[in-house]
Amino acid sequence: MDGETRAEILDATNRALCEHGYAGLTVQRIADESSMTSAAIHYHFDTKEELLNAFLDDLIERFESKLSCGAADPRKRLDTVLDAVFSPKDPESDGFPVAIMELKAQAPYHELFRERFLDFDGVMRGVVADIVRDGVAAGRFDEADPEEVARLITTMSNGAHARAVALDEHPAETRRTVEDALELRLGWTPGEGADG
Repeated sequence: MDGETRAEILDATNRALCEHGYAGLTVQRIADESSMTSAAIHYHFDTKEELLNAFLDDLIERFESKLSCGAADPRKRLDTVLDAVFSPKDPESDGFPVAIMELKAQAPYHELFRERFLDFDGVMRGVVADIVRDGVAAGRFDEADPEEVARLITTMSNGAHARAVALDEHPAETRRTVEDALELRLGWTPGEGADG
């Protein structure tokens, strides 16, 4: 399948998830959100679960690209991660956080979804742990357990996502709490830049 077709199906899946929730999601409703027929979608994806797995793959790829930063300074790299995770609500997201929350709610019942979210969690924790490890080794951060800091940031990220979707709370509220915790753990305040 070409990239344009895949993008159209995944965008339509996002819109249908936001409008109907997981329980109301059908391939026909996805088709209604696109220029394709349900038969055309079934041609590319045999089942709804296969389609949602592709949707989650796309989520992980997009998130990994947001986390990447070519800077050598681990402080700049960690700022990039925090920007990606706690960025203001994007009007272009078209409800994307709501769609992800719908799928997270299904993870206890669908092993495939749970595995995908474990992959997602592993990507984020791995990136953060590597940054902290590099920062400690370079003397940019105080001595800290990289895995523990990564778990803290990932856990707070999940909480921020839930609060943003369920309570309409701006992610910046949680980011301030994360920055305070990082100052205590790493001896560095995010946002100070590489000069701080």
